[in-house]
Amino acid sequence: MKPRHLAILWCLFALLWPLAAAAADVQATLDRSRVELGETVTLNLRSQGGGMLQTPDLSALSRDFAVLGSSSNTSISIINGRRSAQVTVGVALRPMHTGTLRIPPLAFAGGTTAPLELQVDEPDPNAAASGRKDVFLEAVVDPVDGYVGQQRVYTLRLFFAADLTNGALEDPQLAGVDVRRLGNEINYQAERGGRRYNVIERRYALTPQREGHLDIPPVAFQGDMVSMADPNAFFGSGTPVSASSPGVSIDAKAAPAEAGRTTWLPARDLNLALDGGPSHGDLRVGQPLNLMMSVQATGLPYEALPALSLPALDGATVYPDKPVNATHVDGQWLVGRRQQGFAIVPNRPGTLTIPETTLTWWNVVTDKPEVARLPAQTFTVLPAAGATASQAPTAAQPSRAPETTAAPPAATASATPWRWIALGSVGLWLASMAAWWWQRRSRRGATPEAPAPAASPAKLRAAFLGAARSSDEVAQVSALLKWARAERPAIQNLGELSQALASERQREAIAALQRKRYAGQEESGLGDRLASAFRDGFDWRSDGNGTSNGSPLPPLYPFNVRR
Repeated sequence: MKPRHLAILWCLFALLWPLAAAAADVQATLDRSRVELGETVTLNLRSQGGGMLQTPDLSALSRDFAVLGSSSNTSISIINGRRSAQVTVGVALRPMHTGTLRIPPLAFAGGTTAPLELQVDEPDPNAAASGRKDVFLEAVVDPVDGYVGQQRVYTLRLFFAADLTNGALEDPQLAGVDVRRLGNEINYQAERGGRRYNVIERRYALTPQREGHLDIPPVAFQGDMVSMADPNAFFGSGTPVSASSPGVSIDAKAAPAEAGRTTWLPARDLNLALDGGPSHGDLRVGQPLNLMMSVQATGLPYEALPALSLPALDGATVYPDKPVNATHVDGQWLVGRRQQGFAIVPNRPGTLTIPETTLTWWNVVTDKPEVARLPAQTFTVLPAAGATASQAPTAAQPSRAPETTAAPPAATASATPWRWIALGSVGLWLASMAAWWWQRRSRRGATPEAPAPAASPAKLRAAFLGAARSSDEVAQVSALLKWARAERPAIQNLGELSQALASERQREAIAALQRKRYAGQEESGLGDRLASAFRDGFDWRSDGNGTSNGSPLPPLYPFNVRR
């Protein structure tokens, strides 16, 4: 063997010898032999010798401990010319239950450690209050007693006396309870047992979904804490810390019998509103009435509120708009809101009444039922603009008595301005006649143009069938009304056209066209439905009048309506 090869072997032997010599010299220790549940403990694995060592297999600890992380440290000392090295691997553990927990032998650095025991006790609530703990958690819920579906406020506070380099705080979780964060974290300072702590506070909205006694399990925190009094703090060495909150319980009672069989709404406050409508109180046939209904409740998310709707109205068609729903946070309470718009299109003159709307809810502050109420509203529906006298209200409908208006005395004093206005109008008329006479004289001898003939119903029918297959509802409405007026000149809008038709199929096609026009609802195959319904012409009623057979929309009204 060459001398160079012998030198390489001696070097390798010199490097591996400390590890081989320390193969059997391993030791396992705990930094504490007794801890409380929620605290962490450090398992130190030491080996005499140098070099890099891997963390041993810790799967045997998963039954009793949660492994939070590990770190390694190597120390070298020279005594009387002799060099020695020690490698320490620290493993942070968090006990998962109380009792005497056993750490089994572990294979490490070619050797096996001796077994260890750790005593885990229940947390002492007096220790946190007396300021003997560096990190601890508090948890309270308000109110403890309440109803199913009623919001509670769960407050979680993390107290720590030193700086935290990092940390993770869990969120409460409980089956059968809806949990939502309330706003952002709150940071402040507080004193416990004469010791000042930094505090991180979180609030949660807890809403039980089932009745009975519910236990909220402890919430865990784990992180690294650095004390500025420690000289090693400047080098980034932190101490693993953990804590657990005390468990709390709540009771969810069933809805009381006084609540009846209506929708169960346990809230702190509830408002029901209906906005919109003309200021003068009168409507016209075919003119949409836009209303906005809303319900808002404090202590409930919007998912717990009923959907809003209006009943079928006699003499009008209701077209609902897309709802707008949201939940926001007001302090420590959820505020849910539902908002629904409606377009109400009258289809005959007379009186239109929107009945009273009531919504029963339970006031959790007074522990009594209450009723939110919208009073009934009545509107006078006038004939469509430009309607003939034949379209006035029939004998079965209330009509307005003719009014005799006497000119007030003050009108005499203001007669002079109107006289000048009349004289000015006559002058403008004379000027227009002179201009017309001059234009006619200049064109004398020219061949006068024949007036354009009116379009026949056949051409108007063909124009509508062409527009029906387009996606432009404005063109569809215009073409359909032009065709209808060629046969019935008195018709002014789609409502009157639908009222004058005997075919249910044609009335349904018109209702679908109105839903698309006023409510923005997409109707699949609307063009084909229109073309198919009116391909053979209008199916007029024999009396030329009549009313529709009600709204094609199904009733969507969750409230108790009183007429």
